[in-house]
Amino acid sequence: MSDTPGASAPDGATSDRPLKILIGADTFAPDVNGAARFAERLAAGLVERGHEVHVMAPAASRKHGTWKEVHEGQEITAHRLYSWRWYPHDWLRFALPWRIKQNSARVIDEVKPDVVHFQSHIVVGRGLSVEAEKRGIRIIGTNHFMPENMLEFTMLPKAWQEWATGLAWKAARRSFIRAEAVTTPTRKAARFLEEHTGLEGVHAISCGIDAHKYSPDWEPRTENRILFVGRVTGEKQIDVLLRAAKLLPAELDAKVEIVGGGDQLKNLQHLAAELGIADRVTFTGRVTDEQLRDAYHRASVLAMPSIAELQSIVTMEAMASALPVVAANAMALPHLVHDGENGYLFEPSNPEDLAAKLRKVLEAPESEYRALKEGSIRIVAAHDIQRTLSTFESLYRGRPVTDPVTDAAPVATPE
Repeated sequence: MSDTPGASAPDGATSDRPLKILIGADTFAPDVNGAARFAERLAAGLVERGHEVHVMAPAASRKHGTWKEVHEGQEITAHRLYSWRWYPHDWLRFALPWRIKQNSARVIDEVKPDVVHFQSHIVVGRGLSVEAEKRGIRIIGTNHFMPENMLEFTMLPKAWQEWATGLAWKAARRSFIRAEAVTTPTRKAARFLEEHTGLEGVHAISCGIDAHKYSPDWEPRTENRILFVGRVTGEKQIDVLLRAAKLLPAELDAKVEIVGGGDQLKNLQHLAAELGIADRVTFTGRVTDEQLRDAYHRASVLAMPSIAELQSIVTMEAMASALPVVAANAMALPHLVHDGENGYLFEPSNPEDLAAKLRKVLEAPESEYRALKEGSIRIVAAHDIQRTLSTFESLYRGRPVTDPVTDAAPVATPE
């Protein structure tokens, strides 16, 4: 990471005075994905702590400019950049790469931040890191990006995708090397970033959740309902879940609820019909936060077949709602799902193994099932958003930090 004089903490930033923070994001609310939700919660949490927060992100429509927005009940200043829609994707908009340095310079000079914290190197982070470094402003970089999550929308031939992935990681290094500190949500994701970019000392800092917004439901089950929440896209491997549901015994009468929108919706509806399970699968589309909490309470288990999660906020929300989880043994999911403690891990892309692990949850005696629910509550306790905010505040002020330990949490038995 950067060792230039410009990367040091600005005068006064090491005191406890409120900071002026500029967050840069390639995706931000109203986008619905993990990176956007984290950036929104981070911004709102920092405002609640008394800091002045500005967010620079692509406009969500043709309207662009600077105005006040309210997120999570807190007011931030949004600098919405003129953006284009990326039509291979169902909602993605992007700021124009050839104008990003000019726009970054304009916003930085207008805001005069103490620190710039970019959430992705792709467009916005690249521009902000270049212009902040020129001005000697402290830079923090966070990576939520997996090239595999974007390649399916580039329309590149399969033969070129490995080459494109290599270019993406080289581009990531060029931006993150300018930062005084680099973070990513989990230790495994940090090692992954270090391996692919050559960076060292990447911090593992959980995205965190407002656990108090999710209430456990300890009532006995009345049905077997398998829940998936997330973008309905290829890398989420929802087709594996549908094929697994087909393999479950008829006497379980298991239902599947898919919450979220995306470009694979029609394909998955057709697949459910082909498998003969359309009457047991519900596609609810995007929902409000309140409706999502209700979905967690309706469910018996969360299924997370995705193979490209740097950290799954959805999984943490489900755990805070006392749901057992069955997840692919890939990327960061084993960081949250401890086999036999709060759920089970299955072999990625293997519907037979997923079906077997779902049966272990759905057929568990009530005492074992409750133990899995208690395990979720215990493990997610280490991911409280307040710990995350405090750690980032220290990084913003140039203070040394110890990465929060989030592999386990103290045992806590619910009332």
